[in-house]
Amino acid sequence: MGDAIETIEGWYALHDFRLVNWSLWNSGLLAEREEVFQSLKKIVNGWGAVEETGQGSTGLYHIIGHKADLLLVNLRPTISELFDAELEIDKSPASRFLTKSYSYFSVVELSKYLVKGEVDPHNLPGTKERLYPTLPKTEYVCFYPMNKRREGSDNWYTLTKDQRREIMKEHGILGHKYAQKVTQIITGSQGLDDWEWGVTLYANDILDFKKLIYEMRFDEASARFAEFGPFLIGRRITIDRLYSILE
Repeated sequence: MGDAIETIEGWYALHDFRLVNWSLWNSGLLAEREEVFQSLKKIVNGWGAVEETGQGSTGLYHIIGHKADLLLVNLRPTISELFDAELEIDKSPASRFLTKSYSYFSVVELSKYLVKGEVDPHNLPGTKERLYPTLPKTEYVCFYPMNKRREGSDNWYTLTKDQRREIMKEHGILGHKYAQKVTQIITGSQGLDDWEWGVTLYANDILDFKKLIYEMRFDEASARFAEFGPFLIGRRITIDRLYSILE
C-alpha cells in the first residue's frame, strides 16, 4: 500500500450555490424585493470588509445553466466564521427566494508531493498566498469536485509515494503552461464532503477553462486516476450587477 502524503491546510472554504425562485420573485411586491436586495447588499459588503482586513475572502458569481443561479464563495480562518456567513443568507429576507442547489465545504490545501528533504514548505515562495488566497477578480470562474480513482490497477492509493510524485510532477508541468491565463485554488475535502477535492479555476477568457481541462485529460493523472463531478461555470459580479440581474 502507498504512504499518505502530508498536506498543509489554510483557510476553510464554502462554495454556496443558490437557485432563485423566479416565479416567487417576479410575483413579489417591489417594496419586498427592495428589502431583499438591501439585505443582500449589507451582507456582501460586510464580507468585503472582512476581505479588506486580510481575514478571509469572498466571491460573488452569476452561474450559467440550470444547476444554480448564484455562487457565493467564502474563505475564512475558522469553520465558525463559515457557519456565520452561511447563516447570514439563510436568516435574511433573501432566504425566501433563494434555495440551496449545491454546496461544497472544504479547506485550502497544499500537498508535499514535490517537497523533498528537510525543506519547510511554509518557507517556500508563494506558500502563504496559496494557503490564504484573495480570490482572483477575473471575469469567470469554473468549479468542479473530483476524486482519485480506486479501481483495479488504476488505484491511486496503492501506488508508491514516488510513483504518485512523478505523476503529479508531470501534471504540474502541464498546468504551468496556463499559469498566466488560469489561476487554480485546490481545496481538500476528504471526510468533509462527498468528493475528495474541489478545484476552482479563475480566468478572463472562458475558453481557457476548456482548453486546459481538455489537454489535462491526456495527462496520466487525469486519464488513469481522476473522476470528476459536475462542472459549474459563472461570471464574477458586483453587488450592483446583482441588483440589475434581480430587478
